[in-house]
Amino acid sequence: MRWVTFDCYGTLVDWRHGIHTSAELIAPGQGARLLEAYNRHEHAVQSESPGLRYRQVLAEALRRACAEEKVESAGDNASVLAATLPYWPVFPEVGAELSALRAAGWKLALLTNCDRDLIAETRRRLPVPFEAVVTAEDAGAYKPDLAHFELFRRSYEPEVWVHVAQSYFHDMIPAHRLGLPRVWINRLGEAAPDPAIIQRVLSDLRGLLAAVEDR
Repeated sequence: MRWVTFDCYGTLVDWRHGIHTSAELIAPGQGARLLEAYNRHEHAVQSESPGLRYRQVLAEALRRACAEEKVESAGDNASVLAATLPYWPVFPEVGAELSALRAAGWKLALLTNCDRDLIAETRRRLPVPFEAVVTAEDAGAYKPDLAHFELFRRSYEPEVWVHVAQSYFHDMIPAHRLGLPRVWINRLGEAAPDPAIIQRVLSDLRGLLAAVEDR
């Protein structure tokens, strides 16, 4: 049983575009600032409350981003990210590259810092089916905690397993700790703090099949 596991948001779905455009709905002209501020707060919220549902994490991190950037946000505006998340766009190359993996006999799974209900909505937009999904709600923790990976291993007992993700912090570090073959989808052209953690690097999913099979 050969498996490729993926992070979803940032790797398959354009997470930055989704947050930026959603923030514009409540604070026109402030989307870019709020996106960067949101990135500074999300992990802190998850670390403080690992049992918090992801829609609550989205709301609290956005509230903190608005406060940091002195952007007024009243009422239930912070719920905008959870409300729009099912419509965040899938990266254009995802369909062809995941289809190539499936045609080569790989099974696909998602290991996502998300709730079951939210990922169910996103899966409707993903162009290929996934055989398995492990959410933060299932794992009781948020990556980079190892809980997602450990639950997937117990549940599916993969004989061959490659992990693919955009986030160095949330995914490459825990995959390295577990000794998993891994492919970093470095969409932002970042420098790896520790290059030894990185095995394969792609700027997007194009060429993924070859990278996965050259593990």
